[in-house]
Amino acid sequence: MWSAAQPVAPGAGLTADSISAAELNSSQPLHLPGFAAHWPAVCAARQGEPAMRDYLLSHYSGEPLTAYTSGASSGGRVFYNADFSGFNFQPVHAKLEQLLASPNGGGHWYVGSTFVPRWFPQWLQQQQVPALAQYGNDLLVSLWLGNQSRVAAHADLPQNLAVVVAGRRRFTLFPPGQLANLYIGPLDVTPAGQAISLVDFAKPDLTQFPKFAEAMAHAQVVELEPGDALIIPSMWWHHVEALSPLNVLMNFWWRESPAYAPSPQLALKLAMLSINALPAEQKAAWRAHFEHYVFGQEQAEHIPEHLRGLQGPLTEPVARQVRAELLNKLNR
Repeated sequence: MWSAAQPVAPGAGLTADSISAAELNSSQPLHLPGFAAHWPAVCAARQGEPAMRDYLLSHYSGEPLTAYTSGASSGGRVFYNADFSGFNFQPVHAKLEQLLASPNGGGHWYVGSTFVPRWFPQWLQQQQVPALAQYGNDLLVSLWLGNQSRVAAHADLPQNLAVVVAGRRRFTLFPPGQLANLYIGPLDVTPAGQAISLVDFAKPDLTQFPKFAEAMAHAQVVELEPGDALIIPSMWWHHVEALSPLNVLMNFWWRESPAYAPSPQLALKLAMLSINALPAEQKAAWRAHFEHYVFGQEQAEHIPEHLRGLQGPLTEPVARQVRAELLNKLNR
């Protein structure tokens, strides 16, 4: 089905030690073969699954993890159940050694974004990307563990550097503009926090989801081996398949906007709450306001500088003031 998909552009020669911050903030996906080939965790993975298990356990804090488990019939797809009354997996709390001992033929287990400093406190001493040090405590580093799994297409706000430590993963990516062709499900009830595509990529039903054919025409696909990495720009849709009996993925997440700027997802929901029920003529008027104040290049030189507020450069005092105003009015 993906024979017409384009490969993700390669960033040949870029490694964890040599890549720059500008390259990490690419606005297009970038495939980085051999990016982390020298990391001790990757070297352990290349020695085989027993060595990878030993390496994981040697860095593990011992605190139970939350895993998603499902039967063999799920095919590893992390999704809703048949009537959308819940999900097709069960959350369990277990120690890593219990999960690693799970038989591969008896079902699927998947540990989602796991905060590395908490569960693997010494891990980052040996797996580093120096160019990301500038983000300090605003950098989020996580591990994803499991056997075979399929995570539906979704989009994340932060910039994302995904590094395959063990196993193989296939990423299928779409530009942000393909939103309408991916048939995104509910915003508020999701398997793992982000709204997901309802299309089954293993067998897409183009009768039920006809516009998905257009999304397929814009797809980019890459398959990563241990030590390979992928830059996923902010808000690019990505479907992720873990293909091996044991898979370990490491993610680095960061934002270029200041930490005191709230998530645009909050603005989206507030706009939907405020505007969706308006008459068409009023919606058109508000579209003009959004184009001018949010998406355009509004010029505020005619306003005295001390009165510009949100119409000037965003500062932390302005952000705090507006946040307090919104909370006060929304709580009435």
